[in-house]
Amino acid sequence: MDWGTATSPIYHAHATGISLHVWVDETRPRNQGAHLTAWEMAGAGIPHALIVDNAGGHLMQHGQVDMVIVGTDRTTARGDVCNKIGTYLKALAAKDNGVPFYVALPSPTIDWTVSDGVAEIPIEERSGDEVSFVQGRMPDGSVGSVRISPEATPAANPAFDVTPAANITGIITEKGVITPPFEETIGRLM
Repeated sequence: MDWGTATSPIYHAHATGISLHVWVDETRPRNQGAHLTAWEMAGAGIPHALIVDNAGGHLMQHGQVDMVIVGTDRTTARGDVCNKIGTYLKALAAKDNGVPFYVALPSPTIDWTVSDGVAEIPIEERSGDEVSFVQGRMPDGSVGSVRISPEATPAANPAFDVTPAANITGIITEKGVITPPFEETIGRLM
């Protein structure tokens, strides 16, 4: 199957007949959720709805989220994960509301040379234009950009954040689900 790592558990659940509904974060500022994840869910016939990034905590407070699954760009030997900006806030909201928070990743992407993700993983700062402008389909079908902030307002754009292992319920890999303590269980992947 040509399934992305983070969405693979969703496709597997859907394929086995598990009833589910996916809240798709827009994933600002580049809107990968709105462009790609929503398109994939629609194409697979998986019930879903697009939400603004900051709606996740609200939905969790009101019992509308049973679990959170995110991907990761980099995972440390102790289980910290570096992913798109906003992942850490989702983990905090999940923990506060008793919602399980899982990270899906292929086991070869674990970086065995890094232990403390917050201290050791440099965070890329991307162009502020990604925040100041939004891209979308224009009425004529073309893709265009629209400025959403005053020209005199600078924008900061950290592209990733690190979620410490203490905020993660489990790590889903092709070899199974790893649960805390991650430092002990991650080593068993090899």
